[in-house]
Amino acid sequence: MSKEVEGIFTVQYPEEKLPVPEEFRYIPFLIYEIDEDGNKQDRCTSCGICAKVCPPQCIWIERTNDPETGRPVPEPEAFFIDVDICMNCGFCAEFCPFDAIKMDHDYELSVYNRHEHNIYNKEKLDRPLSYYAEIRPRNYTAEEEARAEAERKKAARRAKRSN
Repeated sequence: MSKEVEGIFTVQYPEEKLPVPEEFRYIPFLIYEIDEDGNKQDRCTSCGICAKVCPPQCIWIERTNDPETGRPVPEPEAFFIDVDICMNCGFCAEFCPFDAIKMDHDYELSVYNRHEHNIYNKEKLDRPLSYYAEIRPRNYTAEEEARAEAERKKAARRAKRSN
């Protein structure tokens, strides 16, 4: 559909779709990055802040434990969101200190059996950082600039201490 169209018109959904705004938010997703060796690195540390601030309490996290020591490891073993309960408020994404959870643009979630398909697990929630950069380019750019600035300040403090 052309942006030059004015007046009243009908969009022939699902063949045609209106573009959603960048700040459109729907079901949350988890971000992972790929390191230099090609390994998937989750940003989520399973701190549980997202689950605590979630008004309908639709997020469940199981923390990974070290098999030798039994101590918690900062990554989720399992992560679930019940999309039937999620009210798409975005609190989980807003309060995450690691920018590990973001709001998706995918609103086509119809299924025939909601009890089997609407509890999303970690595999269904995982998206690469490049996906986030694609759906929210301005937010991604601003966050990366802020992250780079924080790294520069951290490096400057380290250099100042070593002198």
